[in-house]
Amino acid sequence: MTNPKDKKVFVKTYGCQMNVYDSDRMADALATKGYAPTQEMEEADLVILNTCHIREKAAEKVYSELGRIRKMRDAKKEKGDGEMTIGVAGCVAQAEGEEIMRRAPVVDMVFGPQSYHRLPELLDRAHNGSRVVETDFPVEDKFANLPKAKKEVTRKRGVSSFLTVQEGCDKFCTFCVVPYTRGAEASRPAHQIIAEAERLADAGVRDITLLGQNVNGYHGEGADGKDWGLGKLLFRLAEIPGLDRLRYTTSHPRDMDEELLAAHRDLDSLMPYLHLPVQSGSDKILKAMNRQHSYDDYVRLIDVIRDARPDIALSGDFIVGFPGETDEDFEQTMRIVREVTYASAYSFKYSPRPGTPAADNPDQVAEEVKSERLYRLQELLNQQQTDFNASKVGTTMTLLLERKGRDEGQLVGKSPWLQAVHVQAPEEMIGEIVTVHIDNIGTNSLFGTITGGHSTMDRSKISHREGINT
Repeated sequence: MTNPKDKKVFVKTYGCQMNVYDSDRMADALATKGYAPTQEMEEADLVILNTCHIREKAAEKVYSELGRIRKMRDAKKEKGDGEMTIGVAGCVAQAEGEEIMRRAPVVDMVFGPQSYHRLPELLDRAHNGSRVVETDFPVEDKFANLPKAKKEVTRKRGVSSFLTVQEGCDKFCTFCVVPYTRGAEASRPAHQIIAEAERLADAGVRDITLLGQNVNGYHGEGADGKDWGLGKLLFRLAEIPGLDRLRYTTSHPRDMDEELLAAHRDLDSLMPYLHLPVQSGSDKILKAMNRQHSYDDYVRLIDVIRDARPDIALSGDFIVGFPGETDEDFEQTMRIVREVTYASAYSFKYSPRPGTPAADNPDQVAEEVKSERLYRLQELLNQQQTDFNASKVGTTMTLLLERKGRDEGQLVGKSPWLQAVHVQAPEEMIGEIVTVHIDNIGTNSLFGTITGGHSTMDRSKISHREGINT
């Protein structure tokens, strides 16, 4: 009989950074049941698909993967290697729990994003013969009940980490399933976030990205009992020793307030990179999407942000072929891209999501039109990314060395602008922040030479100047 301590879990993560964070939290919860992570699905006793509902045909991709896992499970059992328990988690699970159980008898557990802290209990029920569907939004706080990872586990995960501060969304963009799969906006109390950030820093993490479906809409209870916004939270996190770099994603243009702009201006540890989706340049389409901002609102905000942090690089999201989009509407999207200029971006063809208002719009755009528009948009965005990367050649920048590269003696690090940078350096330098000279660019990365070390930031120089106007 297999010792419970020898059990292994394989988690396959789809989609956004929040799912990456959630997958790690599931692994932490399962560690209390004696499960150790494995990179090989074939040897796992428990396989979990942590799904995302944002991309096209997300559910069908899950069913296809489940068919492959079923064959793997049957082969494992035939060889006498024991049973394989199969779970589906995440947003597809939340949206289609009962349907997954009906269509995929191989699945033992289906559970949504708010139930990860209950995973050991759900697993016990599955092992006792139940087919578990857990897609209600529980009353208890998921984050308050999640187990804390051991320091050695956190250290093994690397020197950069995600940290969820907010979940859900109340914006109800007409193309988006998040309000239905992740629920209403909910922000973690500041003391929870600070404690988790301190544990990460104590384990050697130097770069933290704060996560939320609408992260700059964060409003959690602060240490003073008052409501804190994301800006105030960032100022507090910047005081944690050893935590040298802060980032956040994903943002909404309606929630950039003065204190958050002040953080961009005054905090050296807040990296000069902002992901701020606009989705379309057409006011007509923005209204149909329920984005609650206009072309001019967005461009004015970009000007304010760049006044606060002149070296900031922008990233965005774009949807082409939204129902009712005309050639003129699409040209407005091209116009805003040319006017703003982006260092990187994510762009997609619109695809209907069941249960969202836009899915029932009869004025759908032809697939070939969407494809042609996406091609033109991506050509422009790719050129802007190449130009931005090329602008760094001949400059020096700080670099957090994160992992080994493909070539012998090569390390890959992360620039302040989220670019991957390749340098020659010994493996023992992973975790150091160094100064590099940028020599060349590749397709999606930079190549540089280390020129010196990086001194620790003097946090006494953090200021709280007033006077930014939006």
